[in-house]
Amino acid sequence: MSAFDRRVDPEVREVRRLEVINGALGRRRWSADVKARIVAESLAPGVVISAVARRHELRPQQLFAWRHQARQGRLVLPAEELSFVPVVAAAAAGPPAGLIEVALGGAVVRVPPDVDGKLLAKVLRAVKAVA
Repeated sequence: MSAFDRRVDPEVREVRRLEVINGALGRRRWSADVKARIVAESLAPGVVISAVARRHELRPQQLFAWRHQARQGRLVLPAEELSFVPVVAAAAAGPPAGLIEVALGGAVVRVPPDVDGKLLAKVLRAVKAVA
């Protein structure tokens, strides 16, 4: 008797394997707010995407898809997750606009924006050799 016959035959009384399914059955529907909250949680520095997905009973692929939607603007993240770094404008006490300062050892090389790259490389090698 084949395995198929045992499953179809009502006279067979033995059970070799029983599968118990826990959790929600079928497709779950996630609200946009819940999706956005989970995506925002996954965007925190140092967070492991798989761990966030596991905590919310998701597959990592699903969370990556939601993150993709957020990058495209199709999923709006919560306002409290958005933050801005304050910008402090310094007075003109620093170097002129476009001037680059390179500190190498104890020396400081001030480079104008129109300097030749090869010349700058030679100067930096010389300063590094002396420092």
